[in-house]
Amino acid sequence: MFFLGIDFGTSGARSCVIDAEGAVVADDARDFGTLAEYERAGIWREALWDLVAALPPAIRTQLSDIALDGTSGTVLACDETLAPRHPPLLYNDDRAVEEAALIAKTATPGHPAAAASSGLAKVLWLKKRLGLTGARLYLNQADWLSGLLTGRVGMSDYHNALKMGLDLDALKWPAWVDYLADVDYLPVPVPPGSRLATVSRPRARYLGVNPGCMVHAGTTDSIAAFLAAGVSRSGDAVTSLGSTLVLKLLSDTRVESTEHGVYSHWFGERWLAGGASNAGGAVLRQFFDDRQLAALSEQIDPAVASPLDYLPLPRSGERFPVNDPTLAPRLTPRPPDDAEFLHGLLESLARIEARGYRLLAELGATPARRVDTAGGGARNPVWTRIRQRLLGVPVARAAHTEAAYGAALLARDGAQCFAARPA
Repeated sequence: MFFLGIDFGTSGARSCVIDAEGAVVADDARDFGTLAEYERAGIWREALWDLVAALPPAIRTQLSDIALDGTSGTVLACDETLAPRHPPLLYNDDRAVEEAALIAKTATPGHPAAAASSGLAKVLWLKKRLGLTGARLYLNQADWLSGLLTGRVGMSDYHNALKMGLDLDALKWPAWVDYLADVDYLPVPVPPGSRLATVSRPRARYLGVNPGCMVHAGTTDSIAAFLAAGVSRSGDAVTSLGSTLVLKLLSDTRVESTEHGVYSHWFGERWLAGGASNAGGAVLRQFFDDRQLAALSEQIDPAVASPLDYLPLPRSGERFPVNDPTLAPRLTPRPPDDAEFLHGLLESLARIEARGYRLLAELGATPARRVDTAGGGARNPVWTRIRQRLLGVPVARAAHTEAAYGAALLARDGAQCFAARPA
C-alpha cells in the first residue's frame, strides 16, 4: 500500500510516494521551464499525468491514496468539464486592484481576500471579463488538478479557500462573498485531507493505477512544506525558500493584517500564521545558475554582514511583510565581484525573512523559537548561517524539505491531520 503526494510549485511539479511508515519509495519531478500564459494549464495537466504514469507499475497498482498541493491564490475559470475558459491567474498576479478595493469595503476587516493578489479578487476580475461565456467554476490550482483525477468538481480545502474569502470561524463562505461573487460559482470548502472521490475509472485505466485509489482534498504548497518538516510545538516555524519566500509559524494566536500581507490558516488546535513575499530564489536565478550559486557561496563569509541593501523582487509588487503592489525592486549598485553581489542578495532576502518573523510577533503571534527550512534554498549552508545570524534563533534544514512529502503525508493520514478546531 502506497501514498502519493504531488506538489505543484511555481517552476515545476514534484511527486513523492511513501509507504505506511512514511519511508520514501519513489520521487520524481517535472520542470515547467518558461511558460507563456496560455500554456500554463496544459503544462500542469501534462505534468500531472506524467508524474503518475511514470511511477513503477508495482507502485501504481498498489496506490491507495493521493493528495495534491498547489500555489495559494492561483485561480482557474473553468466550465463543467474543467476546460479553462481563461489562462490561469498566478498567485502573484495583482492586476485586480479595483476588485480588491471593492472586497475591502465589503469583507470582514483584515481578511486576506482584500489583497489584489487574492483568489477572490481574481475571481471578480475574471467574472467581469468572461461574463456568461462558459465559465461556471472558479477553482484554485489544487482543486482543478484533483478534479482532473476524479472527474468530480466543485470542492476546495480550507487552506486554499482562505484567499477566496472563507470564514475561518464558520468554515464556509460568508454572506459578503456570496454578495460579491455568487457562491454557486465557487467550490464547496472542505477540511484538508478529506476524501473527495476515487480516481475516475477512465483515468485509472489510462494511468494504470489502482481503481480504488482515493483522492483527498489538498492544501497549499507552503503548508505541505510545513507538514513535511514535521514540527509540532508553538513557536516552530518553517521558511520555504523556493521561487518565493514563504513564512509559516505555528502559533497559539490567530493574527491577520491586510496591510502587511499577514494571515492565519486553521491548523488543528492552533493557527499557522505567516505570509508570502514575492522575493526569493527567482531573483537569484535572474543572475546565477545552480553551479554558480554553489561556487560563489563558498567565497562568502556568513559571519560578516554585507553592506549592500537590496530589495530583491523579480518585478514591481510585494505581498509581505508589506502589501504594496507598486513597490519596485532595488538591485543596484552591483559590485564587480559576483560573490559580493550574491552576498548582498542573500543577506537582503534574510532581512525580509527576519522582518517577517518580527512582524508576526508584533501582531501577537507566538514568537519564533526555531526555524526549519524547506525548498531548494535549504541546500545552501552559507545562506542558512546568514539567516541564523539575522533571525537570532536556531535555523536548520528540515528533515524533509520537499512539499511533495507533506502532500504524501496528507494522503496517508487524511483529514485527521486537522481534526481539532482552534478554541
